[in-house]
Amino acid sequence: MEYELDSLGQAVHISALGLLTAGQIVSTSGWQGLKAIRSEFDTFEITNWNFSAPVVPSLDSLREMIKPNLPWADDHFLERIGEEPLNPGVQYQNWPYYTPGSFKKGDKFTHTYMERFWPKFAEVPMGSTFGVPRNGIRYPYGDLNDVVDLLLRDPLTRQAYFPIWFPEDTGAVHGGRVPCTLGYYFLCRNNKLHIFYSIRSCDLFRHFQDDLYLACRLLHWVYMKLENEFWSKVGLGSITMNIYSLHIFASEVDKLRDKILKGEL
Repeated sequence: MEYELDSLGQAVHISALGLLTAGQIVSTSGWQGLKAIRSEFDTFEITNWNFSAPVVPSLDSLREMIKPNLPWADDHFLERIGEEPLNPGVQYQNWPYYTPGSFKKGDKFTHTYMERFWPKFAEVPMGSTFGVPRNGIRYPYGDLNDVVDLLLRDPLTRQAYFPIWFPEDTGAVHGGRVPCTLGYYFLCRNNKLHIFYSIRSCDLFRHFQDDLYLACRLLHWVYMKLENEFWSKVGLGSITMNIYSLHIFASEVDKLRDKILKGEL
């Protein structure tokens, strides 16, 4: 079922309420690449959760409605759109749930959003290949700027998909973390630019509000880059978010109920 909602604040509340009322306990084999020990990573989950809500142009209103983790979400967004394929980057250390000492200096993550936003020169060594974009099977890799360029030259395109899930993630053959976000799709219809956001796995407490906010910020960013006669007549549209698994840990159900009753979600 997809919910057509009046606001992003309503999207946060309805998502929390939907999980509480329809969630089921799932015994999982692990969490973020870690193997489970007994029931420590059991989740409370709803599947195929969908909603649409209008994206307002005011960043202050976005922050107030969604209530992401600030200032981290804004700082990390700037890191994502900085046009550098950073790994590990800087802002991971400022994430509210980051555990100091869990990541050694000099280590790299299995992936970062910065690498996936700007993959052309990610891990390209200095030397003879420096300056040559990474290739796919037949063509050079694209990046976020290529999506913007496509929308500029063909505003009504159905091809403006921006993938975060890459072929190297398929099958999770490396045994580590794979992206939660699958990708973002931009579509202009009826003089509105919309974003469709697909995510395979989303923790309601630790990620949901930040993921929703960062997707809305991405729509803002792309929209601001679209400057020509056609786009001068176009406004911001809606976000449609499709979450295949929206969950918390099974041990956190009472916490979820309390937050809803207190009006915190």
